Amino acid sequence: MTEAPRSPWRLHDFRVLFAASALSHLGSNIGYVAIPLLAVTALDAGAGQAGALAALSTAAFLLIGLPAGAWVDRLPTRRVLVAADAARAVLFASIPAAWCLGVLSLPQLYAVVLLNGCATVFFEVGSQSVLPDLVGRKRLVPANAALVSLMAGANIAGRGAGGFLVQLFAAPVAILGGAVAYLASALGLTGIRHRPAPSVGPAERRRLRAEVAEGLRHVLGSRELRALALTAALANLGAQMINAVLPVLFTRELRLPAGALGAYWAAGGVGILLGARFARPLATRLGHGRTLGWAGLGFAPAALAIGLVGDGPWLWVAGAGWLAAMTKTGIDNVLGVTLRQHLTPDPLLGRMNATFRFLLTGALAIGSALGGVLGQTAGVRTAVWAGAICLAGAFLPVFCSPVRTMRELPAAATPPHRRGPAEAHSRGGAPRTEGSAPAS
Repeated sequence: MTEAPRSPWRLHDFRVLFAASALSHLGSNIGYVAIPLLAVTALDAGAGQAGALAALSTAAFLLIGLPAGAWVDRLPTRRVLVAADAARAVLFASIPAAWCLGVLSLPQLYAVVLLNGCATVFFEVGSQSVLPDLVGRKRLVPANAALVSLMAGANIAGRGAGGFLVQLFAAPVAILGGAVAYLASALGLTGIRHRPAPSVGPAERRRLRAEVAEGLRHVLGSRELRALALTAALANLGAQMINAVLPVLFTRELRLPAGALGAYWAAGGVGILLGARFARPLATRLGHGRTLGWAGLGFAPAALAIGLVGDGPWLWVAGAGWLAAMTKTGIDNVLGVTLRQHLTPDPLLGRMNATFRFLLTGALAIGSALGGVLGQTAGVRTAVWAGAICLAGAFLPVFCSPVRTMRELPAAATPPHRRGPAEAHSRGGAPRTEGSAPAS
């Protein structure tokens, strides 16, 4: 039997998923800039309210993140993705509609970002879970590299465009553009030909709580997965503490235009793009796990420069620190996600991804709230410095774990045999994988 081609671009369904994801990320990043700027400039939101808005945008992962993984494993994934993008289009469109009618309020923005986050939970868990089925595990590294590069490009284009659209027109106009992007993505996803069956069939379903617990045991019972989750959670916590207060810092203290904030955030997209571009060559040269470990030591400490953000050259220094920190994120998003997928059997992919999203996006919600509280009580610069310190040290869990010594990806995990609750608990619920790093 001939080996399957390594390039995912030969596959129609991957191209459809990529194009739809491009539109979806574009809509998300426009909203990422435009909604907090709308709150600050049109509704007079302070640091605490901006932090609350950012926290609510990610709170859905804490509320429904874990059961969402079990639901995704039970549902047709293509329908999940289409429904999620259609819901986000409607929610975003409600903001310019309310603005035109003169009834826009902070409570409406809170509701929109919370419900939008719920739809995002299903979209992100579903898109990561369906990828191995669409491209095959041998194509996961180039497929993930392409999708992370896409995410970075969307950060650059979407956040840059969001800032300049707000500056040239108005924030509601930019948000309407995000709604159109979501709608186009939903329509595009209907073009996926392969319709994977739910990975957990009706005969295999158990109580939802038991399936969620199995996903948690799989992630937390593995030293490698646990280290990846902790490093990513700390990085998200620090980054979001910074991002929650940046709209207030840029517009009120530094008195910079909206375009400057969009450009600053777009620099992070450039970093993610660079990290995604060089992740695969670095892994080939140094080893998969070694790249994850040593890239953190090389790039993450530069995040301390973000705390120097200010006028003139200090804005460029802070931007360079942000770019370096996001370069590390780009490497992690390719190599870390691929390692997670290799360590997880197909029936657990949705729950594994949901568990990671719960922890990682939960860290975003906590970081948003903490950044808002620090900004309100101790000043926005204190919040920025606290986030920069957290971001700079986030690489340590992976650096101190067996991941750092791994040269090759482990063989694809095989589904665990169905066991009774007592046996599953005693063995931690983690499937055994060939070639994984030995426990120390």
